[in-house]
Amino acid sequence: MQAVILAGESGGRPASGGDPIRPERVDICGEPLLGRQLRLLARGGVAHVVLLAGPGDDHIVDLVGDGARWGLHAVALRHPAGQGATDALIASLDALEARFFVFFGDMLFDLDLRAMWAAHRRAAPAATVVVRPTDQPQTSELVELDLDGQVRAFHPRPHSQGLEIANLARQRLCLVEKSALAALPSLQATPVAGGDFLHALLASGARLLGYRSAEYIQDAATPEQVRTLRRDVANGRVERMSRRTPSAAVFMDRDGVLNVERSYISAPEQLVLIPGAGEAVRRLNASDYRSVVVTNQSVLARGECDEEGLARIHARLDRLLGRRGAFVDRLYYCPHHPDPGLPGGRSDLTLACDCRKPAPGLVLRARDELNLDLARSWMIGDSTSDIALAQRLGMTSILVRTGHAGADGKCRVQPDFILDDLAEAVNFILRNAS
Repeated sequence: MQAVILAGESGGRPASGGDPIRPERVDICGEPLLGRQLRLLARGGVAHVVLLAGPGDDHIVDLVGDGARWGLHAVALRHPAGQGATDALIASLDALEARFFVFFGDMLFDLDLRAMWAAHRRAAPAATVVVRPTDQPQTSELVELDLDGQVRAFHPRPHSQGLEIANLARQRLCLVEKSALAALPSLQATPVAGGDFLHALLASGARLLGYRSAEYIQDAATPEQVRTLRRDVANGRVERMSRRTPSAAVFMDRDGVLNVERSYISAPEQLVLIPGAGEAVRRLNASDYRSVVVTNQSVLARGECDEEGLARIHARLDRLLGRRGAFVDRLYYCPHHPDPGLPGGRSDLTLACDCRKPAPGLVLRARDELNLDLARSWMIGDSTSDIALAQRLGMTSILVRTGHAGADGKCRVQPDFILDDLAEAVNFILRNAS
């Protein structure tokens, strides 16, 4: 695998004082930021690195050298002063392999690059861009995906008041097909936002894949971000957020736990957060727990809502959480109902399945995709099916008194704990975290 690093004059961005953060000079716990990233690339399976540097980037070129100290083969390519990142990349195509990662030098990430590579190969897009939920959607470039995970549009900030999409922020890391870049028309002739090659690819009709990651990604473009990075490296958070390390999760039901229980929500405006729920999720985001929603949504099987409509409902959930500085790492839903004779039901969804709670399918999917340790995980729900699911998979269960408050009577089970609401449940979990 090959990676292209846009560094120095290619990738540096102004810090708060007006000067660019220089990755070769930023010390992260005794190691230059760029050196730490090169070490993580080598561990992730990258063998070849191309450093795109400007005429004033001698320090970066000297630091990287031939890459041998990190177990890599590295080359530095110079580009003229003032040449943008996209133009520098396109001018360097002759030195690039058929497929390569692209990222900026003033960031640190620890992703399972092999998994991203495999997802890209399965989907065969022109490029795959990393996206993730953010606690600051108002200051992020959001990525609109379709139901298959393909990019519909990029939404640079500032966002319009009426924007109704999921809270997925674009990360400055992507995997690109060389042939797709080579086929781009001149960006001089067809200018796009910021000269951005991903914007240009999408505008040309190329397919782009959104790759959702809950792994560690942190920019180092400001002194505050550098301080965060140093703290996260020092306390081991970078390593703990890697897919190499099984994580604990807090699974949550949706209706009656996050939002007010209303039978079969079929329109976005019907979804209202329970007081304190957003703040509770924000506390989870600051911890090492993954936040995962698992929800039965037979509103689809009943024909009262379609998949696009449910996506809009969940986009509203994202927006309401984002206003409180919170996000969920992943949301999984079951669209089925077991009654084939359901009046008005969809024949493709009225069937027995392995994902309708208390069946384990949703949680097992989350376990496999996020590398979760279920024995250290929790389930917060308002129904007995949530509690039965937790017991079936060896998770600790909390029944909340909101929503159905356990009065649904579907399963004969007893929760491990009974607490008032999501806020109290999260406080309890964090106090008892080992």
